[in-house]
Amino acid sequence: ALAAIDYLAEVGRKYGSELASRYPGFTGRRLELKSAMSAIQAYESGLFGRLMEGLKRIPGLKIWGIADPARFDQRTPTVSFTLEGFSPRQIAEYLGQRGICVWDGHFYAQALIERLGLDESGGMVRVGLAHYNTAEEVDRLVTELLVLVSGQEGLPAVA
Repeated sequence: ALAAIDYLAEVGRKYGSELASRYPGFTGRRLELKSAMSAIQAYESGLFGRLMEGLKRIPGLKIWGIADPARFDQRTPTVSFTLEGFSPRQIAEYLGQRGICVWDGHFYAQALIERLGLDESGGMVRVGLAHYNTAEEVDRLVTELLVLVSGQEGLPAVA
């Protein structure tokens, strides 16, 4: 736990110094941690906007959850989606073979997946971003999904 706190404090020192004025009354380690969390949130927010813009360009892709940029502050930088013609497992395996880690399934929300009618098709694909992800990684994910839907990879579609 101490290593995680030390790491976040370093993030605060390195990337959050311009945000320190938001926290009057905080000094030392507490200020570093507050600044780190603000810097991380700001970075992830920009990256998430880029991801959502890219996903919205993919034909047949449905985003589940808040997709309005004006409401991104109400969600985490994680998105679940389905892609017409492909099971979540096919998508996850396809991306995994290309070094892109995503999850597929119901994510311990079985009742929700059933209610949405997605249980039989395998649930959803979930992509989560963190402060160590890059814009290049987001762009590569979107590019690979575009290649998949274009049929260039020859992956059989689900009926």
